[in-house]
Amino acid sequence: MSEEVFTLKQPEKDERLLEQLSALTRHHRENSPEYDRILRASGQAHDSYASVYDLPWLPVRMFKNHHLKSIPEDQVVKVLTSSGTTGDVSRIYLDRDAAAAQTRMLSRTLQTVLGPKRLPMLIVDSRGVVADRRSFSARGAGMLGLMNFGREHVWVLDEKGEPDVEVLKQFLAKHGDQPFLIFGFTFMVWLYLYEAARDAGLDLSNGILIHSGGWKKLIDRAVDNTEFRRRLAEDVGLTKVHNFYGMVEQIGTVYLEGPDGGGLYCPDFADVIIRDPETWEVAPVGTPGLIEVTSTLPTSYPGHVLLTEDLGVVHGVDDGAWPGKRFSVLGRLPRAEARGCSDTFTGGDR
Repeated sequence: MSEEVFTLKQPEKDERLLEQLSALTRHHRENSPEYDRILRASGQAHDSYASVYDLPWLPVRMFKNHHLKSIPEDQVVKVLTSSGTTGDVSRIYLDRDAAAAQTRMLSRTLQTVLGPKRLPMLIVDSRGVVADRRSFSARGAGMLGLMNFGREHVWVLDEKGEPDVEVLKQFLAKHGDQPFLIFGFTFMVWLYLYEAARDAGLDLSNGILIHSGGWKKLIDRAVDNTEFRRRLAEDVGLTKVHNFYGMVEQIGTVYLEGPDGGGLYCPDFADVIIRDPETWEVAPVGTPGLIEVTSTLPTSYPGHVLLTEDLGVVHGVDDGAWPGKRFSVLGRLPRAEARGCSDTFTGGDR
């Protein structure tokens, strides 16, 4: 199998995913009585699907309200939790095979832009975020996963959550003349790395930035993706910038921004579908709707076809820097409407 993961044009991807996701649906029905019960309650009692668009989806909120797993309790080696208030978190159960697969495929996805070697790494956070190794928050899980791609890790923030400019200068003095990896959540990159580096006149031109989440906190600063990329390039020389979209409910699957910033792309083992939130029909290219995510990685829990609470739009298909769908995330669906999606799907089973 090729190490590249952005290779399939959409017709071939649809064909492959239909076969693999249909098999996973059968697997989870056989091994998760609760998943089977949910599908039956929603009228999904069959196992044959004409199209990947016909596969039954679960609302991501299901993982906050149900303990869904397709493995025996004694095979659980890791439990991941999403961010959220106490009691309102998703719990994702991994066995050894699933944990290994998500690590391997995340690696292959990110090597598309990082290359095969571990790079010196700046982490735009403080060390405390990865304190608990058994049960991670979404932020901690993301951080720990990305740390595997770096070496000689340096934390940009001190224990008080303030940028340590001296540490940043020392890192750049040692590694700044060669490629290095930067990882952080979007608003933290802007507030704590970009602004500190700009004010100190630092050069980040050899950096490769991987960032995700947190656009809401930049709205009041009138910073969208275009402005984010422009200012990083002009003010601190950082031009290799890749946003990504992912979630703990499909751990190991990330949708990565292409080199030209023209949208997020789906790796060969995953895809997005945009659905009209009123009719659930597939929205045409250019029409916003709810994001459904599909991935062949979730084998230990039924997370292979999920309806998210995020709004998005597909900009084009097989027309960008990489093959497949090119899309953007537009924000979250209002909470009340998101609850409605879950209630509608599950009928009287809740």
